[in-house]
Amino acid sequence: MSKPTARRSIIVFTSLGVALAIVLPFAWATSQTNAAEPEASPPPQTTQYLPSISDLMIATIQPRYERLWLAVQNKNWVFAAYELGNLRGAFDRLGRAHPTTQDISLPDMITSVTQQPFTELSSAIQSKDAIEFSRAYGDLTSACNACHQALNHGVVAIRLPRGASDASQDFTPEAP
Repeated sequence: MSKPTARRSIIVFTSLGVALAIVLPFAWATSQTNAAEPEASPPPQTTQYLPSISDLMIATIQPRYERLWLAVQNKNWVFAAYELGNLRGAFDRLGRAHPTTQDISLPDMITSVTQQPFTELSSAIQSKDAIEFSRAYGDLTSACNACHQALNHGVVAIRLPRGASDASQDFTPEAP
């Protein structure tokens, strides 16, 4: 090996040695810090599904609205009270899932539209007054349609259920 090549080799090895002497203590300290901490697992890859307002209306609100009507038509007041509670809960969950729509507070809008009809429906159910129930149910239906209009969804028109249901549920009340 020639003198310049040998000299370059000595400089390279010396530089490498100095670099390792500087870097190795930091690498060791870092590895000790990381070893003391439990290994974090990567966050699971989950897809959060949030049903749309329309999805929730069709899947939770509409069936309860109809079942409430059918329960009273069959004079099943106990089930009507149960279904009214479910309808209130479904509207509450809708408002929590979608706090705003079109820059409007959906929970506030739901409350303003449903509070009075729900109170009247509850009273009619407690007193087993089918005439009062029909009036309050009509008020709820009108309120729903007014809300649809206000949110530019007037094409969604709700009406009173007609005739018997082909539902798989038996709405006949149990004998006391």
